[in-house]
Amino acid sequence: MLPRILGWVVVIGTAAIAAMLVWPQAFGLQNQWIAAHVVALRGVAAIGGTVAAVLFCLLAIPRRPRRFALAMATVLALFAAGNVAVLAVRGAETTAPDAAAEATPDTVTVVSWNTLGEVPDAATIAGLALDEGADVVVLPETTDSLGEDVAVAMREGGSPMWVHTQAYDDIAKARSTTLLISPDLGDYEVVSADYPGPPGNTNTLPSVVADPTSGDGPRIVAVHAVAPIRWELRNWRSDLDWLAEQCSRENTIMAGDFNATVDHFAWRGVDGGDLGLCRDAAVQARSAAVGTWPTDLPPLLGSPIDHVLATPGWTVEGFRVVESLDDAGSDHRPIVATLRRASAG
Repeated sequence: MLPRILGWVVVIGTAAIAAMLVWPQAFGLQNQWIAAHVVALRGVAAIGGTVAAVLFCLLAIPRRPRRFALAMATVLALFAAGNVAVLAVRGAETTAPDAAAEATPDTVTVVSWNTLGEVPDAATIAGLALDEGADVVVLPETTDSLGEDVAVAMREGGSPMWVHTQAYDDIAKARSTTLLISPDLGDYEVVSADYPGPPGNTNTLPSVVADPTSGDGPRIVAVHAVAPIRWELRNWRSDLDWLAEQCSRENTIMAGDFNATVDHFAWRGVDGGDLGLCRDAAVQARSAAVGTWPTDLPPLLGSPIDHVLATPGWTVEGFRVVESLDDAGSDHRPIVATLRRASAG
């Protein structure tokens, strides 16, 4: 009798944990250590749950532990199915409009690529930006020097760019973030602080906030939030809170490496936004299940932690994760989004 009771306690406990890990935001756990990592890799979690369910089915072949094994298999299969369902709802569309061909004065094309400390060279980065007709290029882990080289290559390709870099030090390239903006959007000035932490910037790794000083271009935020490793969890949560604040006014576009999926944005949205007022372009384009990190995992098993977000004044014309540059050296895939002013006819 006692083994049977203990068995059901294990099954019920496993079911409760599985429910919390499938949708931790319902319990306020999406930014806690273990849950944050499980939902970051939902594809891997689904495979793990499936494999475990099959193993428990095999254990059910002997007669005595059959009920316990089948109950555990059912719980784990439901855990896997729950993650698959979330990924299916978010979508895995891989196509987007040709930004270069469809560019108009009312559209802005954003390219973002964490370069892993400048592993891809300037020609590769500039080639991507030129092919996509980029108006904004966000390059976490990229110094001013490489940003200038990219701008020179883009100028020679017929698309000049202004370069803005925020750096906390010159020791590690990861402590720099570079933002390139087309002069067609007007003149910009950097308003984020050149030291870590709120109220002026993200913790540990820098972001760049650029406000227009002429023209009617959007506020642009080039993002690099710290990763949610155990000793950086507090800074990571603070980064996401600070980024939500940067998207608290209209006409804002944010892009970069958030080190967070839309699950981690939960409870930080305002008036229907995913993060502050901003809405995630991948969610709008039904591409939010496609992983951008790491490149050594297939896209549907990776983590979608690179984003483009914009306030409701912008509509999403297209979004895609670029898979053709997985061998360029970075552990992140580039992303491309084309946004159109919602007021444009």
